[in-house]
Amino acid sequence: MSYSIRIRLKDILEERGIKQKELAEMTGIRESTISDICRGSRTVMNFEHVAKIAEALEISDIRDLIELES
Repeated sequence: MSYSIRIRLKDILEERGIKQKELAEMTGIRESTISDICRGSRTVMNFEHVAKIAEALEISDIRDLIELES
């Protein structure tokens, strides 16, 4: 069985009515990086970025942000 990791950032932003630009301002992460994460085109994730995003969105359980799919 093969697994893949999916970042749910786009879903979370839509659910909360937050624009990618707003999240970029909240976290200090470049808007283009946020966009790449939302599109799923990033193959490497910076742990610092994950922590900043989780903090800005008040996510305490990383499973809310990251899914393991089979």
